[in-house]
Amino acid sequence: MKNVTIQPGGWAPAKGYANGMLAPDGTLYIGGQIGWTAAQVFETHDFIGQMEQALRNIVDIVEAAGGRIEDITRLTWFVTDKREYKARQREIGEVYRRVLGRHFPAMSMLVVAGLIEDAALLEIEATAYLGRTA
Repeated sequence: MKNVTIQPGGWAPAKGYANGMLAPDGTLYIGGQIGWTAAQVFETHDFIGQMEQALRNIVDIVEAAGGRIEDITRLTWFVTDKREYKARQREIGEVYRRVLGRHFPAMSMLVVAGLIEDAALLEIEATAYLGRTA
């Protein structure tokens, strides 16, 4: 058995990486998602808007692999502005619950100097366990 590349239908092709890799043991590794759309376009330059889009991208990849939100086991956040993140906690919570409900996997948060896409304000990577073999 081998890993299976996961690419949601209608998404622009990833260049030099995979959006998701489903391992034979049912673990789904989701590459860092930023706040752009399936067409790789930033529709907002606001932290909250980009956060919502990045989370929706993660959900799209999980669902493309046959999983559900509840299968997400880990999120790692990379943010470029710690102050904005802390100042917008209420909005972050509202958007998080709108996209992921009350599912709270293990999470880590890192503050970084920058991301590869200059317009990106955050990046979130995830791991999910689908409980089956690919």
